[in-house]
Amino acid sequence: MRYIALPDKAVRRLSFYLAMEEYIARHRTGEDCFFMWQVNPTVIFGRNQLMENEINMDYIRSHGIEYYRRKSGGGCVYADFSNIMFSYITDDFNVSFTFDRYLQLIARTLNKLGVQAMASGRNDITVDGKKVSGNAFYRTAGRSIVHGTMLFDTDLEALVLAITPNNEKLITKGIESVRKRVTNLKEYLDIDIETFKQFMRTSLCDSEECLTPRDIAGIEEIEKEYLKEEWIWGNNPRYTLVRRGYGSAGEVEARIELKNGIVKTLNLMGDYFPVGELDEFLNKFRDVPFSIPAIERVLDENPIEGYIRQLDRDHFIQILFDNQTKNPS
Repeated sequence: MRYIALPDKAVRRLSFYLAMEEYIARHRTGEDCFFMWQVNPTVIFGRNQLMENEINMDYIRSHGIEYYRRKSGGGCVYADFSNIMFSYITDDFNVSFTFDRYLQLIARTLNKLGVQAMASGRNDITVDGKKVSGNAFYRTAGRSIVHGTMLFDTDLEALVLAITPNNEKLITKGIESVRKRVTNLKEYLDIDIETFKQFMRTSLCDSEECLTPRDIAGIEEIEKEYLKEEWIWGNNPRYTLVRRGYGSAGEVEARIELKNGIVKTLNLMGDYFPVGELDEFLNKFRDVPFSIPAIERVLDENPIEGYIRQLDRDHFIQILFDNQTKNPS
C-alpha cells in the first residue's frame, strides 16, 4: 500500500482532506493508497443527516468549532488535533467487503502494539468493549473510499457538547454515557501520538508518494464543492409523512411527500451507509401509489440491499408503513 504525503506540515481544513481523498481516487489507480490527517476542533456529519438534528450549533459557534458535510454515510463525529483521521482508497468494487476488510486490517495493526482491538458492530473498532474508531465509506470515480476516526487523546467532553442537542440534562447524561462507551488509545499505550502515527504508517504502507504543487491545486479545486453553503447545510426535503426505524443498517428516517396517495418524492435521512446510487434508487418511487403492493413491485426490480448496506426489504417496508409518526403539516 502506498502512503500519500503532503509537502508541508500545514494544518488544513477538514474539507481539504475530503477533497484529497477524491483527488487520489481520480488520479491514483492500480494500488491501494492511505494517508493520515489531523484537524483543529471540527464536527463532520454524514451525507444524509440533517445538520440541525446532529450538532449543538450554539456551542460550536461560541467555541470556534468548524463543521462540514462528507459524502459518505454514517453518523456525526467530532475531531480535534488529538484525534487522527485515516483515509484508505482502493480499486475494490465491493464496498461492504472492502469496509469489513479495512476494519480488520486496522484492528490487527493495533494488536501489534499490544492493544486488544477488534472490529465491532457495523463500523466501529473497540478496545475493552469501548469505541476508539468510527468509520464510513463511499464510492467515487470507480474507487472505494473508507475513512474514519482514531481517538488518541480526544477531549471527550467537547465531543459530547459539540454533537449533542442543546439540552443541559441530555448533555450531562451524554457525557456520562460516552465515557462508558468511548475511550482514547492513550489509555492503553505508553507512546506519544507522533510515534503512534509513524508505527501505523510503516506497518500499513511499503511505499510513499509526496504530492506536488499541481496536486495541491487540484485538491483545492475539488474542495470548493465542500465549502458551498448548499452542500454543508443540505436540502431540507418537502414531506407530508415521516417514518423512522433503527436496525442493522443504522437509523433510517423516510420523508415522503404525497399527493392524493401518490408518492411525489421519497428521501431517506439518517446514519445508514449507501452502497449504490441512492438518488437513482429513490427516483424509482416517484409517482408510485403509497401502498405496500406498489412499493414491493418497485423493490422487486430494485433490491434495496444493492443501495443501502444491511437494510433488507422487510425492514424497509416496516419503516414506511408500520412506524407511525405525526403528520408534521
